[in-house]
Parts: sequence; C-alpha cells; structure tokens
Amino acid sequence: MPARYSQPENGFHVTNVIAVVDDDPSICRALHRLISSNGYAVESFASARAFLDAVTRSRPVCIVLDVHLNGNGFDLQNRLAADGMKIPIIFITADDDALTRRRVEQSGAAAHLWKPVDEQALLDAIRHAIGPDGGPDGHPGRGGTKV
Repeated sequence: MPARYSQPENGFHVTNVIAVVDDDPSICRALHRLISSNGYAVESFASARAFLDAVTRSRPVCIVLDVHLNGNGFDLQNRLAADGMKIPIIFITADDDALTRRRVEQSGAAAHLWKPVDEQALLDAIRHAIGPDGGPDGHPGRGGTKV
C-alpha cells in the first residue's frame, strides 16, 4: 500500500480537510507541513489509489494535486468528475511545456502553480478554492507564511 503521511484511523478525520496528492515524498511532506502550519487540517497521499480509498469515507474541501502523479493527475480529476465529486483542484507541476500548460489551463482547476510552489500563492489559492467560510477553524483569511 502506498505511503500516507498523516495517519487518521479511517481516512479523513476532520471536516474541511485539504488533501495533498503527490508521489514525491519530499514534496508531499513539505506541502503538508506548510498547509497544516497555517491552521488547516491536511491529509497527504502518495497515490491516486490511496486518495480514492479515503475519499469514499469522507470528502476533502480542496485537493492539491500533482499533474504527473503516478503518470497523470488529470486521470484522477476525470475520475472524480465521473463519480460526481465536485472538489476544487489546485494543480501543481514542475513541467512548463506547452502541452502541460494547455491541459492545466483547460482543466477547469481552481488554480495551477508551478514547482517550486510559491507558499503564499498556494495558501491564497486554497483560500480562494474553499471560499470565505472554509478557512482554518471556519475563519476566512487566517494563516499565511512569511516567505
């Protein structure tokens, strides 16, 4: 079973969870630390399968998703859409080629950021994706790091 960096008993254990899905353990840990240090509940997954197993029990309010996750993050986005799950997605990628840029821009994602991810840009994208009442502890605009 793929590694998961947060160990709740039954998948997502808190409401208003931000999910991080990236197959690079160092990126996954860094994003998890950044987001959780800003007051959000975070669950991190190293594969689409691990995420899908947990999402059947509880749904996150936003997903930070690697474009090239185990091949293709767009496949996970399509699967969620096919299952009727409308969860805002923030795509992240290290690839800045024309094809990836076009696919990300056409994906309908809440936001897209290039690696290395600008911390404040990611936190702003999360706040925007989850709306004014979805911030840490239900308070909008709380959090943020000095970069």
